[in-house]
Amino acid sequence: MMDLISQFAQTLLSTVMDVIPIAAIIFGFQFFVIRKPIPNLRKVLIGFFYVLLGLSLFLMGLEKALFPLGRLMADQLTNPEFIYEGLNNVAQVIHWSDYYWVYIFAAAIGFSTTIAEPSLIAVAIKANEVSGGAISAWGLRISVAIGVAMGISLGSYRIVTGIPIHYFIIVGYIVVVIQTFFAPKMIIALAYDSGGVTTSTVTVPLVAALGLGLAETVPGRNVLIDGFGLIAFASLFPIMSVMAYAQISEFQSNKQKKQRSTQDS
Repeated sequence: MMDLISQFAQTLLSTVMDVIPIAAIIFGFQFFVIRKPIPNLRKVLIGFFYVLLGLSLFLMGLEKALFPLGRLMADQLTNPEFIYEGLNNVAQVIHWSDYYWVYIFAAAIGFSTTIAEPSLIAVAIKANEVSGGAISAWGLRISVAIGVAMGISLGSYRIVTGIPIHYFIIVGYIVVVIQTFFAPKMIIALAYDSGGVTTSTVTVPLVAALGLGLAETVPGRNVLIDGFGLIAFASLFPIMSVMAYAQISEFQSNKQKKQRSTQDS
């Protein structure tokens, strides 16, 4: 118990040191540029305390649970005894297709964590409000989650096979640029932002842990070269999926309009 309290105290102190520059900039602008007192100073200070406490607990949770969990799952799913369960000979050469449970798990964890991502929920709600309901909050969240699931699954395949990451990223952004010319204008900026909001508090820890775990357990992989990069996939593919969602919605809407005009005529 004392060891846990000591770790929390160290994490809290480290968090305070990290937050001090942010607080200095905010208060400095308020007092020396705007030159007005901070409204509800007591509430602001209480809020900062909650932020420090929450960040400290969150960072401890990452170290104690999420990172070990991600690595444990990667280790178990890539274990030859699990891949060839029930077979006596597990020393045979493993093919990339034998890791299909890894790809399924990566897609599932990517989809579920993105659906629960607070930053995405906030962006989806605002997009629905400012568009007057034209952009569905749930439609946006699901399309982003599908993109993350596809990206992380493909990123896991890249780690297993050892294919250089730049091939995937270059091709991916070529597709994004092409989509940008054909997607509805009102969705383009939101699609690009959707790639950023996925890489936040819930998604990043598990995705990073999964990538590092795979690189550690898949034979022939390098942790530094292959272990990182999954977050890039989680940022890139939602841009594609959101623009694709908008393009499909626009196509269906135009199709319905044509059918109505045909029936009226």
